[in-house]
Amino acid sequence: MNSAPARRHVLILGGTTEARRLAGELADDPALRVTSSLAGRVAAPRLPVGQVRIGGFGGAEGMARWLREHQVDALIDATHPFADTISSHAARAAADVHVPLLALRRPGWVPGPGDRWHAAGSLADAARLAPALGERIFLTTGRMGLATFAHLTEPWFLVRSVDAPEPPVPPRMAVILDRGPFTLDGEAELLRRHRIEVLVTKDSGAHATAPKLAAARAAGIPVVVIRRPPAPQGVPVAETPAEAADWLRTSLA
Repeated sequence: MNSAPARRHVLILGGTTEARRLAGELADDPALRVTSSLAGRVAAPRLPVGQVRIGGFGGAEGMARWLREHQVDALIDATHPFADTISSHAARAAADVHVPLLALRRPGWVPGPGDRWHAAGSLADAARLAPALGERIFLTTGRMGLATFAHLTEPWFLVRSVDAPEPPVPPRMAVILDRGPFTLDGEAELLRRHRIEVLVTKDSGAHATAPKLAAARAAGIPVVVIRRPPAPQGVPVAETPAEAADWLRTSLA
């Protein structure tokens, strides 16, 4: 009697909406075994369907070892567009183990009529640009990068993050603990209530957080947009979970 063919093991480096959607799309495929890996930086993450591991790998070497030990057949990097360290580790590990790798990256934001965008190449660039544009700054770059703004003693910052930030942080700061999706009306009210003069954000490209850009446009508020790093050289990129699923099935055929 012939035994059933072994399921192919897919590792999704996740934590994003796209990663959860991809895991859900692949969950019912009897030919696949899907594991989603979360970094563990958020206290109460939204978990995808299927098997989940939480925590780091120990660099590129540790990830390569995990890929070998768990017999991973394909790797999909669906982390945040600014998680360039883990993306670099994934590229090195996949090349070392000879596992096909895809980067799943949602499209970036594009300015429209009425937008007053100022491009920044890094958090440090944003910290230099923003105080020249206004004194009350809405900072939506995540709690992990607040140290870059900690030396700014004159501006007042409104910081929004999922978990409470830890020092070092700007000395004049108020914190809102919240998680998207956000609404246009809610964002507009937030800007009015806190008398925001500048918005600072990363080009995450997520629809859930885009209303702040529309609210800033309507209010005539300048926006400092931090450009996202590119995917590692030579790694193919898909923009949607459906494209990633098509790539996966082609790669494993």
